[in-house]
Amino acid sequence: MENKYFQPEAETMPVEEIKKLQDEKLVKQIRYVYDNVKYYRDLMDKKGVKPEDIKGTEDLCKLPFLKKDDLREAYPYGLLATDLKDCVRIHSTSGTTGKRVVAFYTQNDIDMWEECCARAIVAAGGSSDDVCQVCYGYGLFTGGSGLHGGSHKVGCLTLPMSSGNTDRQIQFMMDLGSTFLCCTPSYASYLGENLKEKGYSPEDNKLKAGIFGAEPWTEEMRRDIEKALGIKAYDIYGLTELSGPGVAYECSEQSGMHINEDHFIAEIIDPDTGEVLPLGSKGELVFTALDKEAFPMIRYRTRDICVLSREKCSCGRTFVKMTKPMGRSDDMMIIRGVNVFPSQIETVLLNNGYAPNYQIILDRVNNSDTFDINVEMGTEDFPDSPKIITAKEKKLQDAMKAMLGINPKIHLVAPKTIPRSEGKAVRLIDKRRRYGITI
Repeated sequence: MENKYFQPEAETMPVEEIKKLQDEKLVKQIRYVYDNVKYYRDLMDKKGVKPEDIKGTEDLCKLPFLKKDDLREAYPYGLLATDLKDCVRIHSTSGTTGKRVVAFYTQNDIDMWEECCARAIVAAGGSSDDVCQVCYGYGLFTGGSGLHGGSHKVGCLTLPMSSGNTDRQIQFMMDLGSTFLCCTPSYASYLGENLKEKGYSPEDNKLKAGIFGAEPWTEEMRRDIEKALGIKAYDIYGLTELSGPGVAYECSEQSGMHINEDHFIAEIIDPDTGEVLPLGSKGELVFTALDKEAFPMIRYRTRDICVLSREKCSCGRTFVKMTKPMGRSDDMMIIRGVNVFPSQIETVLLNNGYAPNYQIILDRVNNSDTFDINVEMGTEDFPDSPKIITAKEKKLQDAMKAMLGINPKIHLVAPKTIPRSEGKAVRLIDKRRRYGITI
């Protein structure tokens, strides 16, 4: 494939120039954050570090980390660095106890984010000649908006389909000749199955590439999707806290995702000690956003475990690469592209009068996650009537969906039926691991 770039000067910048740019931006950003974000200023003061102590990226280790707990504690405006009148949009993720992470964007933040997504599309072979079908969710979720904006920047004809309504997805895909597909890998697989059921072969569609993210997927799943749709499948990485998808993306080599280093500094740390590890080490990924105005993130701990590499890439890009996340350093689960914490489930159970005796069972059927929760009822609460149990399950399922954003299947079970290990319930059975999925 011909090497193409959306912003060649940035994407092929010599490594020493990247370092110089990061040094300059970091010094400026730390002063900006210190002056405008009291929450982070207090963290810096507590650690005894001032903006003048930061002279370049080598001083990053002096700065305090930001963690998910900080974002919850500062909700909603505690990490906002601009006047609210300068913000043009928010996006949000679900929170572990009902409090969400709300990320704010200025127009400059939106432009930067969309340019990063445009780089991903061009790296996958996209151009203004393409018809880009965006099947990520829109609304508060960042997936749809990010790739939609990136598609516009590239000049593609953009189909803002959002998720679901598969029959309509296929109709537009075939009638309008979609050449690019942007969605979760599980939905791409599902589309492939539906196309086959409708009698289409991979040669019948005009798709050439897909950009898939928001949930873990294996190399085997990549090959299955490529075969089912007749495309080349590319990975993309991002976090709402940092903007959304497009923080990193795959190129034609598909040997890791290039991190947009002109906008983000990546570090790998020991998740237990916080010590910065050398390049090539496996550890927790930490990001510092260099250009974000409304919601700047300094040394944000992603909890994703991966490895960074500076091996020369055949695509000509000089940005450092990250591997697919290999796991988590916390208890977060990614289910159908949604972040889910056990503490969220416990909150719903307690709010609905149940003891937090439960078991989560995750599996994958036809390349899509299944999500079941077994919940023990108390001895005095366990009814004899199956009809009453079904009604209680439905009520609890609705409460879980309201908290999590996705629908688990609830099973109310008799007291003492969830297995214990040394007196403690086994909370999670993740059968997806047998397919090589580690998150």
